Amino acid sequence: MAGASFAPAGVAKERAEQYQGRLTLYVIVACIVAAVGGSLFGYDIGISGGVTSMDGFLKKFFKTVYKNKTHARENNYCKYDNQGLAAFTSSLYLAGLVASLVASPVTRNYGRRGSIICGGISFLVGATLNASAANLAMLILGRIMLGVGIGFGNQAIPLYLSEMAPTHLRGALNMMFQLATTLGIFTANMVNYGTQKLEPWGWRLSLGLALVPAAVMTVGGICLPETPNSLIERGCKDEGRKILERIRGTKNVSAEFQDMLDASEFASAIKHPFRNVLERRNRPQLVMAIFMPTFQILTGINSILFYAPVLFQSMGFGGNAALYSSALTGAVLVTSTLLSIAAVDKLGRRVLLITGGIQMIVCQVIVAVILGTKLGDNQELSKGFSVLVVAVICLFVIAFGYSWGPLGWTVPSEIFPLETRSAGQSITVSVNLLFTFIIAQSFLSLLCALKFGIFLFFAGWITIMTVFVYLFLPETKGIPIEEMILMWRKHWFWKRIMPEEYLEADDSVGVRQNNSTV
Repeated sequence: MAGASFAPAGVAKERAEQYQGRLTLYVIVACIVAAVGGSLFGYDIGISGGVTSMDGFLKKFFKTVYKNKTHARENNYCKYDNQGLAAFTSSLYLAGLVASLVASPVTRNYGRRGSIICGGISFLVGATLNASAANLAMLILGRIMLGVGIGFGNQAIPLYLSEMAPTHLRGALNMMFQLATTLGIFTANMVNYGTQKLEPWGWRLSLGLALVPAAVMTVGGICLPETPNSLIERGCKDEGRKILERIRGTKNVSAEFQDMLDASEFASAIKHPFRNVLERRNRPQLVMAIFMPTFQILTGINSILFYAPVLFQSMGFGGNAALYSSALTGAVLVTSTLLSIAAVDKLGRRVLLITGGIQMIVCQVIVAVILGTKLGDNQELSKGFSVLVVAVICLFVIAFGYSWGPLGWTVPSEIFPLETRSAGQSITVSVNLLFTFIIAQSFLSLLCALKFGIFLFFAGWITIMTVFVYLFLPETKGIPIEEMILMWRKHWFWKRIMPEEYLEADDSVGVRQNNSTV
């Protein structure tokens, strides 16, 4: 106990070289089932833009927008500028923001599985309401229930994946959440491409098909094992060790199990995780939990994915061409996420984030130049420039798909010590959904006001976030999740922020550990 009196948050001893185990089929299956929740997040992102461009949907709920779409020709960028239409998309994310705060204590006190199941049930209710909506109020209520599902799912699933994965493959397995998200987007785009031909009820089928992954997430959540970290945190040490042995495929898990026990012992003393995460020793993690999801949204990717059909139609593409182009970007996003999964634990997080940022900046500037010079009011892009715009947007999506898309979730989910992990993830999800709401609600107005300048707006933010990663994000590749605290004490900037007593404590622990080894 004497050592614990000065021990900093998290685990102070480096036992990573003693970890044993392998990637088991048990872990693979559990992570695949858990990641299905990401497909619901992606399906909604992809389905919203397609549905809001369907005539049957607009005629029933947004007649003014339908009139502007079919008759107004004076401004290509303002046809869909309607706050009610934006609210249809953004209400989900505002509800998710609130739900994610509720999900944090549920995830900590009742386990990761509990939150996954709650999210699945909320999705089932929301999808049913949306598919059967008779009026706008019912439609928005369904979106709110979907938002609750996103709040719980996005809070619990990245944590679940990070805690189940072996250290050397944590990045790849955690990215299964983003892979499922991209598959959901692609599936939604393909569904929209088919259902837009089924006027006037095709939009109901698009929204209702969310019931399929929602059911898989709910049933899968019931069947999933709990993570050993969560079991140990809640006092089920023997069960936690059994699960750890099972997922690592070996009985020799003493080093990893001891790290979890140490983290759990410290976590049990923390009664107010949200208050604790604000303390100075947790400042680096808090900054990343705020800025990583903020920057992820400010890449502008959600604007493209939410409103891809709307955006392409505003550029002069026909209805079918717009949906086909958005489906293409969805397919590209899936492919680039697979590349990231293959590279993240070899190249590291920083390399992917920085190179992806540079590529996105170039693409945004190119699109802005093309639209600024070739697309005026009451004009359409030529076929050649239309193809070029789609190609450059695909390159942008590729860059996002291997960098900020998956890593915007992976990095925050792996850097927090156990005692603040659920609170930290809740902050990450809340910030992500807050900025998603802001962008979703304001994008159509920004597109109308800034026109092609909207792409330069996002290019500026990507420049800022790329510099931020270069200066302030240390590499997390290969560092055990329970020893992540040591990383901050070695970083040129964050070691100045960490309280001196924690740096001294870490040195003392290291000396004692070396002496005991000798």
